Amino acid sequence: MKTRQFGGIPEEYSNSRDASVVILPVPYDGTSTWVKGSDRGPEAILEASENMELYDIDTDAEVYRIGIHTDDPVEEKCSPETMARAVRRRVSGWLAQDKMVVTLGGEHSVSIGAIQAYVEKYKDLCVLQIDAHTDLRPEYEGSKYNHACVMARVREVCPFVQVGIRSMDVSEKPYLPEGRVFFARDIRGGLVPDWTGMVAKMLKGHVYITLDLDGLDPSVVPSTGTPEPGGLYYHEVLGLFRKVAAMRPVVGFDIVELCPGPAGRAPDFLAAKLLYQVLGMIFCK
Repeated sequence: MKTRQFGGIPEEYSNSRDASVVILPVPYDGTSTWVKGSDRGPEAILEASENMELYDIDTDAEVYRIGIHTDDPVEEKCSPETMARAVRRRVSGWLAQDKMVVTLGGEHSVSIGAIQAYVEKYKDLCVLQIDAHTDLRPEYEGSKYNHACVMARVREVCPFVQVGIRSMDVSEKPYLPEGRVFFARDIRGGLVPDWTGMVAKMLKGHVYITLDLDGLDPSVVPSTGTPEPGGLYYHEVLGLFRKVAAMRPVVGFDIVELCPGPAGRAPDFLAAKLLYQVLGMIFCK
């Protein structure tokens, strides 16, 4: 089956030669531990994007004109380790052509290979994680590449800042990046009034964003494998990205953990719209 082009963008602006951005779908759901189905997430986002207006009000721009190409999916499913290697190879190939890569999961483990590829190109990379969970287990259920271990692998290669956290195992506490965790309770409670500015200032060098959609409140995005109450709202996340993009060079990002289900199509469209608006913040300032 022919791969959908994000946004239904015509060939003039979606061909791989001229595109500034490559969308990489990774429909992998091999290690999720509760609700299965995030492997359907990339296709749901791409389908929803075809119903999105291509004029962006916030940037007063038609963002698609930067060129957005949608690559064929990474289909490797033998193990999380082999999947991560496959993602790393594919992302590295596009980075060698000076493309920005936006990876679409799938579960959060798909981010590992993408970030590893980015670290190879940007030695000063810093990762911004928006998530309900810390994902700092060194190993889980027999694998270091489990979705619960994503930031443990990131910790091995570059610094990071965590935002929206509200769930963790006690064994993860020693691995928290000191002073670089913005808990959802503190954001919601107004204890860090300028939290977006504080986050942006903590990010150094080139920035990569990994967005687990369960970082948003389940009233906004109920379609995730592990919904946690008390999360962020759409415009809060958008405001954070806007601040970071204004202050730091954002070179790549991923959106993961959409688990399409009976809650409806709104979360699918939210993910597509958020992706498009972030590209506008980066390329159409």
